[in-house]
Amino acid sequence: MDQSRAPVLEALAAYRRRGDISFTPPGHKQGRGVDPRVLEILGEDLFRADVMVMNGLDDRLQTGGVLEEAQRLMAEAVNAEQAFFSTCGSSLSVKSAMLSVAGPGEKLLVARNSHKSVISALILSGVQPVWVHGDWDGDLHMSYPPTPEAVAEAFTAAPDAKGVIVASPVDYGTCGDLEGINEVCRRHDRTFIVDEAWGAHLPFHDNLPTWGMNAGADLCVTSVHKMGNGLEQSSVFHLQGNRVDPAVLKAREDLLGTTSPSTLIYAALDGWRRQMAEHGTSLLDRALEIAESVRQEIGKMPGLWVLSKENTGAFDVDPLKIVIDVSGLGVDGYHANDWLRERCHVNLALSDHRRVSAEITVADSEETAGRLLDALRALSSARDLPPAAEIDLPEPGELELDIAMLPRDAFFGRVENVPTGQAVGRIVAEMVTPYPPGAPALCPGERVTRPVLSYLTSGLAGGMDIPDAADPSLKTLRVVAE
Repeated sequence: MDQSRAPVLEALAAYRRRGDISFTPPGHKQGRGVDPRVLEILGEDLFRADVMVMNGLDDRLQTGGVLEEAQRLMAEAVNAEQAFFSTCGSSLSVKSAMLSVAGPGEKLLVARNSHKSVISALILSGVQPVWVHGDWDGDLHMSYPPTPEAVAEAFTAAPDAKGVIVASPVDYGTCGDLEGINEVCRRHDRTFIVDEAWGAHLPFHDNLPTWGMNAGADLCVTSVHKMGNGLEQSSVFHLQGNRVDPAVLKAREDLLGTTSPSTLIYAALDGWRRQMAEHGTSLLDRALEIAESVRQEIGKMPGLWVLSKENTGAFDVDPLKIVIDVSGLGVDGYHANDWLRERCHVNLALSDHRRVSAEITVADSEETAGRLLDALRALSSARDLPPAAEIDLPEPGELELDIAMLPRDAFFGRVENVPTGQAVGRIVAEMVTPYPPGAPALCPGERVTRPVLSYLTSGLAGGMDIPDAADPSLKTLRVVAE
């Protein structure tokens, strides 16, 4: 196919040339009804591009195939057989992917360090999870994606499981051995789903970790807004082989998704694919050079060091994810993040009890990298940093909780709120998720343990963000009623 084409953008340009006037949603009518104070900030062109796909970019029956052609171009560009655009983020895409593989009461192997959207899918679907635990790094207090051996053991224990879903890369940039996991799935004739939300850029450069489609996965989900140039909420399903029926996948997405997709998101997805197909290697060459320079400079700063493939137990690491350990400064990542925002006007992504992170993308330059480095030098030499919070960090294995009920049954069943101190031994009925990275420490259906409660309550007191607990203070916890 001609990768210089951008069907959505071309249709939008044609819409403008024709001078079409619409009596359809959106009601702002290409910005004509928008408050001038809003236009002053958001810009008139944004609203001019916000038109419907049906009876807008395309006709009533969408006979022009605008969206279909854009998706075919995307599939070819990333070495997939089919691609589907989603404007509801990968949180919805992951749910759709899982529901296309397993149904109520069926089993699915699930990496326990998965994002909360995966757990939400278990709750909605009634699928029975079989947890697959990654290797726990007791020195760094972080978990890596599961190994092929762990997946093989899980299939042996649950041979009727329909497949496996793992996240790679995770928010820390660490990656699993996808080719090895795929070999395990092929031996067991089971479906392999990769939550590759952080990996949209991986297909476009040979010096990046292996892309899920190239590893043989059946279904990959990417968030183009994370490491690509998509708008927020832009996501793509990538599909190959015959283990996942594309009609079933589309039906599941249709069940969960919106009937009012954003042309803005489609257009940005289309343009990003064209850009990367034409210039991805050179753009990522430059980004990788910038990232390596940033890593080297941080290595010179007292009290800071950067996670890498060499100093972690990860199978692989995305070099564009700059994960910085700040514990050598005697500060935690939560307050280091706050300090950098307040003092240097530099916003970082992840923050935990000892780390912060910055993503380098094709949008970065020597100037933006310089601002990041200046801010980190200021942090490194600061004398007014608050002392690191005292958080009761779990020991290896202490985050591996027993599943006592299906997540759906626990979440939707009879529940009660109990004082958190009395929740030990009870079955939790809600998700409790440190965010980021967004992997729940407690999932509905798990039996609560004291070490996990101590980790969460001390973490909350120390600056951890737990946005989904019913009681934001964690003084009480929702548990299954006895």
